[in-house]
Amino acid sequence: MSSVAVLTPESFAEHRSGLKDQEITGCVPEDEAYIPTYLEAFPPLPEKGAPGEKAGEPASAWGSKIRPIKASVITQVFHVPLEERRYKDNSQFGEGEEAKVCLEIMQRTGAHIELSLAKDQGLSIMVTGKLDSVMKARKEIVARLQTQASATVAIPKEHHRFVIGKNGEKLQELELKTATKIAIPRPDDPSANIRITGTKEGIEKARHEILLISAEQDKRAVERLSLEKAFHPFIAGAHNRLVQELSQETGARISIPPPSLPKDEIVITGEKEAVALAVNRIRAIYEDKKRKTTTISVEVKKSQHKYIIGPKGNTLQEILEATGVSVEMPPLDSGSETIILRGEPDKLGPALTQVYAKAKSVIVVEVTAPAWLHRFIIGKKGQNIGRITQQLPRVHIEFTDGEERISLEGPTEEVEQAQAQIQEIIKDLLVRMDYTEVIIDQRFHRHLIGKNGANINRIKEQYKVSVRIPQDSERSGLVRIEGDPKGVQLARRELMEMVHRMENERTKDLIVEQKFHRTIIGQKGEKIKEVRDKFPEVIINFPDPAQKSDIVQLRGPKNEVEKCAKFLQKIIADLIENSFSLSVPIFKQFHKNIIGKGGANIKKIREETNTKIDLPTENSNSEMIVITGKKSNCEAARERILSIQRELVRSQRLLFFWEDKDFIFFFHAWRLPSPSATTAPSWGPRAAAFSTSPGSTRFRSSSQRGRTAPQVRNATRLNKCQEPPPQENGEVSPEAEFVPRKCDIISISGRAEKCELAKSALLALVPITEDVEVSYELHRYIIGQKGSGIRKMMEEYEVNIWVPQPEKQLDVIKVTGLVANVERAKLGLLERVKELQAEQEDRALRSFKVTMSVDPKFHPKIIGRKGAVISQIRKDHDVSIQFPDKGDEQQDLIVISGYERNVEEARQSIQQLVAELQEMVSQDVHLDPRTHARIIGARGKAIRKLMEEFKVDIRFPQPGSDEPDKVTVTGLPDTVDNAIDHLLNLEEEYMLSVTETETLAAYMKPPSRPAKGFVVRDAPWNAAGNKAPDMSSAEDFPTFGTGVAPKQASAWGPKKF
Repeated sequence: MSSVAVLTPESFAEHRSGLKDQEITGCVPEDEAYIPTYLEAFPPLPEKGAPGEKAGEPASAWGSKIRPIKASVITQVFHVPLEERRYKDNSQFGEGEEAKVCLEIMQRTGAHIELSLAKDQGLSIMVTGKLDSVMKARKEIVARLQTQASATVAIPKEHHRFVIGKNGEKLQELELKTATKIAIPRPDDPSANIRITGTKEGIEKARHEILLISAEQDKRAVERLSLEKAFHPFIAGAHNRLVQELSQETGARISIPPPSLPKDEIVITGEKEAVALAVNRIRAIYEDKKRKTTTISVEVKKSQHKYIIGPKGNTLQEILEATGVSVEMPPLDSGSETIILRGEPDKLGPALTQVYAKAKSVIVVEVTAPAWLHRFIIGKKGQNIGRITQQLPRVHIEFTDGEERISLEGPTEEVEQAQAQIQEIIKDLLVRMDYTEVIIDQRFHRHLIGKNGANINRIKEQYKVSVRIPQDSERSGLVRIEGDPKGVQLARRELMEMVHRMENERTKDLIVEQKFHRTIIGQKGEKIKEVRDKFPEVIINFPDPAQKSDIVQLRGPKNEVEKCAKFLQKIIADLIENSFSLSVPIFKQFHKNIIGKGGANIKKIREETNTKIDLPTENSNSEMIVITGKKSNCEAARERILSIQRELVRSQRLLFFWEDKDFIFFFHAWRLPSPSATTAPSWGPRAAAFSTSPGSTRFRSSSQRGRTAPQVRNATRLNKCQEPPPQENGEVSPEAEFVPRKCDIISISGRAEKCELAKSALLALVPITEDVEVSYELHRYIIGQKGSGIRKMMEEYEVNIWVPQPEKQLDVIKVTGLVANVERAKLGLLERVKELQAEQEDRALRSFKVTMSVDPKFHPKIIGRKGAVISQIRKDHDVSIQFPDKGDEQQDLIVISGYERNVEEARQSIQQLVAELQEMVSQDVHLDPRTHARIIGARGKAIRKLMEEFKVDIRFPQPGSDEPDKVTVTGLPDTVDNAIDHLLNLEEEYMLSVTETETLAAYMKPPSRPAKGFVVRDAPWNAAGNKAPDMSSAEDFPTFGTGVAPKQASAWGPKKF
């Protein structure tokens, strides 16, 4: 088996240490500045295969003492005794459960596993692969192929975290190393027992390692000193230098709470001796300062405190370093102005002088200016104020929104200069600027603004003024105009004129079927734009398509609205008139004749009747031709098309034909091939019927062609009839009175009973019409979307169904067809009516509504995160719950709709939820910002768990907040108190780690030194006549695998390839 050798930094260090042991020991000084020679840093390689090498010669630096380089692929072999084997069936070794388990482990870990059976029936396992893969595979093999035992080991609770290690890495390493499972009790579990599960051997190893970790921690000590907070600065020293020196001298970690944390406890950790030494030193400093120091109190304006503190407290540290006096500042959130200086009496004077100097180094001045002038003082894009800050960069200028003051902060002289310049600007603006305020009803504000701000922007540009219209949320009607006095008055007059016009405006609703809305609007709004251009003062609002509303709203001056309404009504009337539609059934074989050669016939009909005529596609089974346009034009086009069909019908031989107002019915005879040459050809019947009634042309009737021919043949013998003579002008008017002709009569001869049967069979083919009483309100539901419902019924029952026009409002539907089909259709229609009536009743029951008032501040809680709470209420009670929109006047109303019982239950659920929310309280707790991230946890997992555990809501401050340490907890009083206590405990626990980390980082940070590179002495290129090799040269530093012909001898010696 081959291995791949990897040169790691560790193995290279071992290799270098081996060289030093052999050759360099004793001659290499330990000084960091020592520069090795070239031969020391790069010893020569041994000669290849020197057979005559003498035994007494000194070994090369590359000789036998070079440490072996570790391979990246390792092999481990371990044994499982027979009594510990989980699967002991040896009859199928290599094919049973053991082999399957090993195969799964190999696929999962990537390691190679070999099994063998020893003489004692024990199992020998060899695992090969990379170190991580081998360790993982071994752990799984032991867990699945070897019987498991368990044991407990007890160590102090405070040592558990050292067994776990950072992020659990130590515990994982221990489990892999011993092939066991180690269960450590949770922090809130009082038990100190650690349970180990695995093989006996693994358990012993793990137990030994855990006891070693605990024993190592026993050697360490933790000491907590409670010393007055006021003396902490003397222990820490200026810029924490003293405490860092103590940590380096004693070897102990010293954690002093930061000034912002009101704690007296100092924590010292480390070896027992080091901790004891550090404690003695700290106590000595404390006792000395307590004995020698005294205090004085001074009053300084609160606004000047921040200048004494300085950025990040640097000024306080500078005073402490210069005078040895600690300056104690009151918290920034308190109203106290008292500053306490603590130090030796002879040093308090200089310290007090520095405090006053720092306090007076910066002053704050307020300049009075009307709030409306602030933006003019600032100037366009900050030009005015930018000019001042460029001249006086150390002056900070702050404008307070809504207040008539400007704050200036900075050095005394510069602040005075800035104050004078700003006052001069204010004086100039007051002379040439003016403002006025007008009260305008809030409902007119958006009309004053106009679409995309068109109106208000025009006024601003025309009169060179600024107009401030309050937001809807402000619920204010105060409009402010600022600018040139003349422009202000002109703008005010125009705004008042606009308001006067709007007060006289009228709103009118037009009822327009929604199907016409898109036509009126036109493609890309072109048609409605023409209307709006014609009536620019009228606002036309169409409903949203999703609302399925027919109301179009017009708003504007009364006269203009009336004109616009008449104009739109005319457009709508034209659309209605031109949208009349007729469906004409024409035999499929006649469609090509109606179209004509090159579409000549159909084109002529369209042009002469001014209608739109749509024919079904060639592959369609439909026989309906749809005519759309004005009613009179549609009827004329229908008559033209029917006349073509009648001409085509007359050109064929008919047996039976009649025509009335509603139907044309005929039998068409054709010659059937004779069964033999001697037999004369016979005539076969074909029956067809189609509707010509004007009222029924909207729906397709079911053709009965060819269905009854066999019945007629079996019923009787039909007499031949000659083609009927054509009427005058070659047409038969469907409206004319029908007079039977000789060829319209069918003669039946035979036995009386057979003739009666034949007569009955023929009469059964005559269609009948029956009325079905159906409420007018249900007609549109029976017709269905785009006529789909009525078409389905006609196709299913093979009848024609006539529904009256909507404007007639008749409660009857006519059904035409064969007797049996009409009866079936009537039953189906009545059944559909029952279904629709049941749906109406259910819809009425579901439309029960209740309105309840709930404080808007509770709405987000009722809705829940991502709507989870309100969705659950809707689902549980099967109701619809609507919350008010942002612009609604009544923001507290919630509307619940559904079945009455469900609505009441949903209302009770919301009321109960509101009652719980009303009992909730909010409390603020101040937590050090450095602990926030750990309390929140990765992706908020920890804080969500905490909120679920205590049933509270916890909000942390946003980045850049004025109070970065304020955390708000909301919930029931008891749960809020418990949650706050838990948060404070977490803060205390995490602060220890934070302070330790900060202290460690402070003194463990390596000093920055400039990199000198790698330097050697006595290099070959330093010799006379040689030069340093060019590292970019492929000749001096050739690429592996390519040869370069040598040109000249190099200082590195002869090249070998």
